[in-house]
Amino acid sequence: MRRSLGRRRWVAVGLAVLVVQRLALGDQVEPPVTLVRVMSFNIRYGTARDGDNAWPHRRQAVFGVIRDFGPDILGTQETLAFQLDELLEAFPSFAAVAAGRDDGREAGEMAAVLYDRDRFEPLDSGHLWLSETPAVPGSRGWDAALPRIATWVKLRDQTVPQDAPILFLNAHFDHVGERARLESARLIRRSLATLGVGCRLVVTGDFNAAEASPPYAALFADAEAGTKLLDTLRVAVPQATGPEGTFNGFVPSNTAGERIDWIGCSADWRVVAASIDHTVVAGRTPSDHWPVTAVLTPH
Repeated sequence: MRRSLGRRRWVAVGLAVLVVQRLALGDQVEPPVTLVRVMSFNIRYGTARDGDNAWPHRRQAVFGVIRDFGPDILGTQETLAFQLDELLEAFPSFAAVAAGRDDGREAGEMAAVLYDRDRFEPLDSGHLWLSETPAVPGSRGWDAALPRIATWVKLRDQTVPQDAPILFLNAHFDHVGERARLESARLIRRSLATLGVGCRLVVTGDFNAAEASPPYAALFADAEAGTKLLDTLRVAVPQATGPEGTFNGFVPSNTAGERIDWIGCSADWRVVAASIDHTVVAGRTPSDHWPVTAVLTPH
């Protein structure tokens, strides 16, 4: 049995509010409403010795959660090459941009970006190693325990080809290095300021840091270099109404702890809805992280 905490209901509420706002504006706003559904999901690397929670036992649950939300663009973390192949097989309408963090090809975990290839036209893409040498594959930065990577793609939405392209960046910060997490956030802000010129921005990732942390402040603060980013969940839910932890450790009841998985967007998006997906399938979590979602529409 699949248990979900009503994410579709919240999307419906957000859409109803948006429709009311547009009706109030009358002829000043032209229909239809363009929605972009975004998901960020740490799917847990597929060779981990997790027993009953190992990848072969839960991959269908991962696919089901993704299918239920129906993202137009999906950022995954800890994705190994064979897991990416399985995702693309399960979702043939997706194309992907990804590179292994160890060699820039297929070795090591990926921060993959998957997108609806029927809707989006890729204009450019690339990868940043979260280090002092971001163009060097496999480089490890500052006090990080492991090489870390961010992948980005610039997409034209062919449903609104006259609109600004979307720059989508997906990252996975180090789990040990405090300085590495802070410098990684600063690097992303600097990169957005150059890569994102003329684009609407979306940033997803497992940041291994809490909302009150320096990396969070560096990514979302107005004073940092680059374009302002909004925390989509905080826009949708200004004050937490319950536990917001996104690491569950494969414990279905675990929703406490810190919110370390975020979706950010530039201020030229309106946040229709945002949530943490607490779906449980047959008494098990699909991964050791809860996926996070957002529904956006251009201002």
